[in-house]
Amino acid sequence: MLIIILLVSTALTTVWLLLLNRATVEDWIVAAYCKVLDNNAAIQSLRIKDKARRDQSARYRGIAAVGMGVFFRNTEKEIKRLETVAGHLQNGNLKNLSLFSLPGYVLLREYDKIGRSSIHKTIMEKSYELYGKKHAVNKSKQLLAKLLSYPLIGVASTLTLGVMLIGLGSTTAGTAILSIGTTLILVLVYAMYDELNDRLSKRRHAISKQFPNVASKLALLVTSGMIMDRAWKETAYSKETELYLEMQKTAQELDNLVSPEVAYGNFIARCNTKETTKLASAIMQNLSKGNAEIGRLLKDMAYEAWQERRRTAKVDAEKANSKLMIPTMLLFIAILVMLMVPIAMNFAGV
Repeated sequence: MLIIILLVSTALTTVWLLLLNRATVEDWIVAAYCKVLDNNAAIQSLRIKDKARRDQSARYRGIAAVGMGVFFRNTEKEIKRLETVAGHLQNGNLKNLSLFSLPGYVLLREYDKIGRSSIHKTIMEKSYELYGKKHAVNKSKQLLAKLLSYPLIGVASTLTLGVMLIGLGSTTAGTAILSIGTTLILVLVYAMYDELNDRLSKRRHAISKQFPNVASKLALLVTSGMIMDRAWKETAYSKETELYLEMQKTAQELDNLVSPEVAYGNFIARCNTKETTKLASAIMQNLSKGNAEIGRLLKDMAYEAWQERRRTAKVDAEKANSKLMIPTMLLFIAILVMLMVPIAMNFAGV
């Protein structure tokens, strides 16, 4: 049995190494490009968090302010490190690029059926919403390459380690690694795919949550006499959260002379919520009707959005209350046990 497991492990490792050896310049470039995108996204996230913390720390004085300053210096070091790595990759220095996913890129390039599979199409649709049309293809390749490559080397490593431990006499540890370790590798690989769904769900929820403020501000600016394009930009650059960042992309497209229909259509595709779809569709339909019509529509949207926000908050509160019932019941049982045990012991003593 151990020989069969070792043969399977050797076969998986051999396949992974052969695929790695077949990696071309194209595969390295795509992997490096995706790594640069990841670093840039991490830098943007750190800067947004850093700005929020700086605004919050402006209220602190004395020792607290010094402590916050140390924290910001650490953030700046991390940003510089990520920028340095991205710069090296862009200049062709690939020493910071991980080899683990490269066999997956080889499989994607050499077997067209994988690219036409339903899972690839699903990943593409979700990546388009998360990363936009420009980066969706490469980010889809990155995730699919990991899903193809990581199980090969991961399962091979756990099988080899398990057989080695059993051979050295640690039967229990070796068997645990063979079973639990292999299962854990597969679960972690699936979690990478599931993370895409989780990020998408959180993003849509955040956009829906931010929409009432956006609709209210747009309605206020437009009804006060500001043209729609200017109101959109004023609103877009007032914050740095998900919906506002998507509005900024649309504003940049409009500045680059992209037609409003295309720019707002891209906004609908990137956000993909019923609120943003209704907003962008209303703007496109009323481009030629002036501020009076769109102002009234924005007021109605803002009112409906706040009503929906209240209903959502009420549902979330009810869910939170139901979740609190479990720890409350456990606490009640614990108190009951603490009270009943001494009483039972007294009766037993009598």
